[in-house]
Amino acid sequence: MSDEDVNESEAAVSKKTTTKKKKRAKTSKRAAKRKAEVIGAAAKFPRHSVEKALRIPRAIIEQNAGHACSDRDSATYVGVGFNGPYRVEISSAIKYGFLDRPSPGMIAVTDRARQAIRPQKAGEDIEAFRAAVLDAPDIAEVYKHYRGEYLPDDGFFEHALEDKFSIPAEKVPEFKEIFLASLQSAQLVDKKDNKYRILDTKSASEDSATTTIKKLSTTANVSASDSCFVLMPFGPPIGEYYSQIYETAIRKAGLRPVRADADIFGTGKIIDQIWEGINAAKVLVAELTTRNPNVFYELGLAHALDKPVVLVSSNEDDVPFDLKHIRVIYYNVSDPFWGQKLIEKVAENILSALTNPEEAVFKRALTPR
Repeated sequence: MSDEDVNESEAAVSKKTTTKKKKRAKTSKRAAKRKAEVIGAAAKFPRHSVEKALRIPRAIIEQNAGHACSDRDSATYVGVGFNGPYRVEISSAIKYGFLDRPSPGMIAVTDRARQAIRPQKAGEDIEAFRAAVLDAPDIAEVYKHYRGEYLPDDGFFEHALEDKFSIPAEKVPEFKEIFLASLQSAQLVDKKDNKYRILDTKSASEDSATTTIKKLSTTANVSASDSCFVLMPFGPPIGEYYSQIYETAIRKAGLRPVRADADIFGTGKIIDQIWEGINAAKVLVAELTTRNPNVFYELGLAHALDKPVVLVSSNEDDVPFDLKHIRVIYYNVSDPFWGQKLIEKVAENILSALTNPEEAVFKRALTPR
């Protein structure tokens, strides 16, 4: 091999090595960027429960008469060092709306924090906690999604936190602990038989319904001709909910409500018409209260057709065990606002079922045959 050939070969190797180094550098930069994005995402939700986030506002009220102060001075009032973890605690209090920043480097106690720490009447502290939960990033989204329902079993809930709400996998245990502790402080969760039922409030329904429905409508691909078939008893009082609740909720979601009512019974074979109605429906709503056998028969037909079904009940004992993995809306008729809450929640879950059918389709339907 001539010297010229050797030089050309060495130059080619050098060029190839340089190219590889550049590629590795780009890959390293992309990896660093992704890592930074994950770290940023991990810090989105408050890293303290709603009660623990009151420590700094309480110290400012007790040690500084509630006046605005610097971040560093607030650490002195709390009696701790001013470091990274303390800055995170300030961030948590800000995310709950307990502190705000009147100017850079300064923090001030909000009226919400004062209401939570020194309520002037019964229940005022709970109102403050609820407002804080509804403002907190990630926590508010998860609460609004599951309000009026039981949380899924741990494995399903953890998957939903990662896939639906973009909580990083390594932060899921921390988020769950903070989420449940905060909801307990705000009296927005009830535990029964090791399951957590997320309680609905009138303010939560009003605050989230319009935004959620609008957001889901953009992804649900609904047209005015699409129908929603309602499976429910005909007799009062449950039968009356069709015109009072379900028609309104279905139209609010942008679909056409259909029910196998008394008019259908007058002509033809009822089972054929029910089958046609279920088969033609884009989504269904099933009222399970009282365990009506006709409703469960029709529900079986819907599941056989792999149709998404929004389940609703006023009594958790009316929901069979093998359906409890599907999202169920629970309502309480003793609540003076139950009707409006149910309308909003059914409308949301109809659109959610179309966007995320795995939440509303019987498990067998999602198993490859």
